[in-house]
Amino acid sequence: MKFRPFMMFAGNGLFYPILGFASFVVFIYMSFGGLRFSLEEEKELGFVMRNGTQFMLDGKAFYVNGWNSYWLMDHSVDFSSRFKVREMMKIGAKMGLTVCRTWAFNDGHYNALQISPGHFDEQVFQALDYVIAEARQNGVRLLLSLVNNLQPYGGKSQYVKWAWQEGVGLSASNDSFFYDPSIRSYFKNYIKTVLTRKNTFTGIEYRNDPTIFGWELINEPRCMTDRSGDTLQEWIEEMSAFVKLIDKKHLLTIGNEGFYGPNDPKDLTVNPNYWASKLGSDYMRNSNVSNIDFTSVHIYPDQWFHEDEKAIETQLKFVYKWMLSHIEDGDGVLKKPVLFSEYGLSKTNQNFTISAREKMYESILNIVYKSAKRNRSGAGALVWQFLVSGMEDYTDDYGIVPGESPSTQSLFIKHSCRLAKLKGWISQQDVNFKQLC
Repeated sequence: MKFRPFMMFAGNGLFYPILGFASFVVFIYMSFGGLRFSLEEEKELGFVMRNGTQFMLDGKAFYVNGWNSYWLMDHSVDFSSRFKVREMMKIGAKMGLTVCRTWAFNDGHYNALQISPGHFDEQVFQALDYVIAEARQNGVRLLLSLVNNLQPYGGKSQYVKWAWQEGVGLSASNDSFFYDPSIRSYFKNYIKTVLTRKNTFTGIEYRNDPTIFGWELINEPRCMTDRSGDTLQEWIEEMSAFVKLIDKKHLLTIGNEGFYGPNDPKDLTVNPNYWASKLGSDYMRNSNVSNIDFTSVHIYPDQWFHEDEKAIETQLKFVYKWMLSHIEDGDGVLKKPVLFSEYGLSKTNQNFTISAREKMYESILNIVYKSAKRNRSGAGALVWQFLVSGMEDYTDDYGIVPGESPSTQSLFIKHSCRLAKLKGWISQQDVNFKQLC
């Protein structure tokens, strides 16, 4: 974007650049959203890495206590709403949270990052640059998701539509995203463009920026036209290898919900319902791909159960069994960290109360803590979702504004402190933790 400062002309033909300079300063402030960023003044960040079933940072175990805010890039496009992104990062940092998961995609919709295959909106890309720079400034790491299985923000259906419109699509089925060669080429180009992007705020290519905790291939992948799981498995193998070809520094996960496949004994004993093994995904098989560094699991018993099973006590029993099963798999079979990358309890749930939600969240965080204490694979959890005040259009049945729910907020602060104390202070947030705890 080019900016021409306004110049004030005097009667004698000379002009005074005062107002022009002031306008320029205002533009810069609005563009950077108040971000004060200096690589020289900042302590060098290390990359979060993996050692067996543990995340590691600067030689210490790194545990994830964080949140989802899918809306960050979208809110950074308009300069007038960037303050909400900055506010969210500051709130997260003050709570001692270590990782935020957010969308690094918006395909073909309003404020689209990718307008059409291979064509990007630079203003929206700068919005993503801003999100990463703000996270860095506040000591928060980002788990960036690259595409949606669902329709919001484009998703795989948008890629299929593009291929169909260009006359190269093999099928109008959304699942052709996983097997159509043209669509695979579209997505690989997208991956390469994002990973090699040079941040306009920091000057760092995304693939070289330790602010990024890791990449997520796709949010909640399902390929229901091939219940054997072969189609999705092949796609995961191909795309994970492609990511690692470009970026060997960052961790990579799939974005699975955690459902066991049709040939897994846990299909009948752990899955929430019979349909869970018929979605074309297979948690164990998918996660066992060599280029996948850690597994992803979601926790939504209120969505997954029938109405008569939605009592909080029933849900808590399921959560306990679900989490321990995946941690057991991470330790004994996969030998990888397990990240519970989404969890929530809807306010539309039967007999919902804030205390019931807090009881479930506390149970989830306690299981993570006990796993961490025993050096097991349960590496952390990310609640769905946090927002700031005045974001009614972006909230859902799970949305939480931390400052408006002090008792809920205190749960996460308490968990941050005990994780930090478990293995020593987490280096990037020393000051935050010492003030907090």
